[in-house]
Amino acid sequence: MKNVFDQKETAEILERIEQLSPSSQPLWGKMNVAQMLAHCNVSYELVYEEKHPKPNFLMKFMLKIFVKDTVVGDKPYQKNSQTAPMFLIVDERDFEVEKTRLVNYINKTLSLGEAYFDGKASHSFGVLSKTEWSNMFAKHLDHHLTQFGV
Repeated sequence: MKNVFDQKETAEILERIEQLSPSSQPLWGKMNVAQMLAHCNVSYELVYEEKHPKPNFLMKFMLKIFVKDTVVGDKPYQKNSQTAPMFLIVDERDFEVEKTRLVNYINKTLSLGEAYFDGKASHSFGVLSKTEWSNMFAKHLDHHLTQFGV
């Protein structure tokens, strides 16, 4: 798993994003490339924006028990795996806007560094280690960049 707090490894992720174009086609799934970028932005919106409602106690407990390990662990996501409702992007999006947002979020995460994230509570899973944060961001990005062949 890439370390999103490492300059070199983040540069590799950003290089993959730069290979995308508005005409990039998915190898699987239903999202177009702009929707995919918007979908990837949701992970960062949950950290940096007050845009999405927080789950209630029971939902957060269920997410920690049944979903957390899949999201923050080392094992890659499977193709066409289920997506949480807040991550569903069904409307059309602007490729350049979503790409710029994603690059900015990735750079902000790198800039803040692992110390900022180590022990920080996530929107849905409670307190995460720096490794869990990095795995969550890197695994999600890798899954969708691979989906689009980059």
